[in-house]
Amino acid sequence: MTSKQPQLGLLIIYRSLLQDELVRQMQAILSGQSTAEVQCQFIGELIAKAEQLGLQGNLPKNYLQYLIARDENVFSLACERTNGQASGSLFAAVVNDLKVIRRVLDADFSAYMDTTLIDDYTPTVVWPGQAAYYQLFAGAAPEEAAKRLARHYAHHGCGYMAGFAAFRWDSEDGLVGIKNFDPIRLADLVGYERQKKILIDNTKALLAGKPANNALLHGSRGTGKSSSVKALVNEYYGDGLRLVEVVKQDLKDLAKIMELLRAHGQKFLIYLDDLSFEDFEVEYKYLKSAIEGGVEARPANVLIYATSNRRHLIKENWSDRNGDPDEIHRFDTVNEKISLSDRFGISLFFETPNQAEYLAIVKDLVKKHQIDIPEDTLRMEALRWESNHNGRSGRTAQQFINHLLGRD
Repeated sequence: MTSKQPQLGLLIIYRSLLQDELVRQMQAILSGQSTAEVQCQFIGELIAKAEQLGLQGNLPKNYLQYLIARDENVFSLACERTNGQASGSLFAAVVNDLKVIRRVLDADFSAYMDTTLIDDYTPTVVWPGQAAYYQLFAGAAPEEAAKRLARHYAHHGCGYMAGFAAFRWDSEDGLVGIKNFDPIRLADLVGYERQKKILIDNTKALLAGKPANNALLHGSRGTGKSSSVKALVNEYYGDGLRLVEVVKQDLKDLAKIMELLRAHGQKFLIYLDDLSFEDFEVEYKYLKSAIEGGVEARPANVLIYATSNRRHLIKENWSDRNGDPDEIHRFDTVNEKISLSDRFGISLFFETPNQAEYLAIVKDLVKKHQIDIPEDTLRMEALRWESNHNGRSGRTAQQFINHLLGRD
């Protein structure tokens, strides 16, 4: 091996890259120590990765850049915690590594193997966000590339945090990435413009590091409460917004979840979907404490967005209002039950659409899906559908559209 050949074994901060099988194969190829069989295996596995991850262009180089952009190491974690302000000594070590990596990125792989299939690869599905990884190194000297990486880690995170828009909390496994997150966007939601604007403005305040409020979205079923929260994450993922779904039985872990999220540089929505409590359930006390009233302050990068069909979340009875004759302070029960909802700074009501609003949703969906149907026929069939099915709602409108798309 000559001194001019790239030597990934000299990496310090990014040494974990050497644990990747494709990187090890890449190193063997560039050192001239690979057989034709190893090279064919490398090409096949690299193409499989490109299809899985949506990678395109020069696959050996772009796969390496993808790994670097996602790598969890002392530098990337420090950038997450400090908004990209790593120490000068750590930054210098990264620059040293990037000089080694630059030699790999500048290497002519065709001098070592036949690269016809992977020089300019186009995957079956191109992921829009992947091209951003390649720009971290495009035309950049090692010092500039290190600065770009610092900003990238501060904004997008590293490791598992950089790979998912949404997570599910598991009491045993912790944060579990959701691979097939609902792709709905704000533009897909018709109506409820006032509610959407309030949510958007509040979420933007969170992203800007300004004070923001927890939000409770309540009202009729199928009106877009859950879709609005998920759409926010898809809309502002590029700005560092992430979602963590927590189910009711795991509310006891809220303090642990918040402490975990506090250490990351991204902004998080803790998502409590279809939330309600029977009067015998006590998990709501954990939520009350987490929102306001606990000893430890809520992290500045975390908000709680909950959806529910109930305004006050906890089941109420007329007997609560009449009071227990044996209870001295008989209205304390009522106050206890409504105090949970009061702790949300924003409360948004999603009412059932009237007929005109329902038909407007249907027409917008017909236009979006380019369905050719006379307006009179559309109106008649849409009204018949809502009458025979689930009543007027955005969900019913979408189900009607699915019916139109699915029939011959």
